[in-house]
Amino acid sequence: MKTSIINTIAGLDQLGKKAVRFGIVVVFLWIGGLKFFTYEADGVVPFVANSPVMSFFYNHPTEYKKHMNKEGELIAANHQWNIENNTYGFSIGLGIMLVALGILVALYKVAPIPSMIASILVFIMTLGTLSFLITTPESWVPHLTDNQWGFPYLSGRGRLVIKDIVILGGAIITMSETAQLYLKRKSTSK
Repeated sequence: MKTSIINTIAGLDQLGKKAVRFGIVVVFLWIGGLKFFTYEADGVVPFVANSPVMSFFYNHPTEYKKHMNKEGELIAANHQWNIENNTYGFSIGLGIMLVALGILVALYKVAPIPSMIASILVFIMTLGTLSFLITTPESWVPHLTDNQWGFPYLSGRGRLVIKDIVILGGAIITMSETAQLYLKRKSTSK
């Protein structure tokens, strides 16, 4: 009895690969779709503004702290600043890219090479996202009145970012699986 349960668990790797791929697709479609909404675009401002690689997308990245809206809050003057800052233009472009990557990762059986490239891009993007832990001060609990602040105390933004380690591993699985599918099809078509 015990061995049959262990054998069943041992055979779950294919289901796990499907679950990882499905998870990446759902996350990229959902989060990509949310990038078209103001609150989500406002939420990524500290990450983009502090990134040495991405801050050029914004017109006034160093001024963001004076114009931040809380999640669910819409202050007209801050919204106008975000329009002028290119916050929403950048977010829409990012959303299009995330949705496209999600779709391509899903279509691995139909278009293995574009899907593999999408998985590689997911991997690279995830490295970029994880870099926010270094570049974005808002990733860590601020020093207000508690003595538990800074590293290793992740803020809400930091907890959001650290989860990308799982996506990083998942992207390796999806790119590998897709490459294997491509090579298998190539060898059988000869």
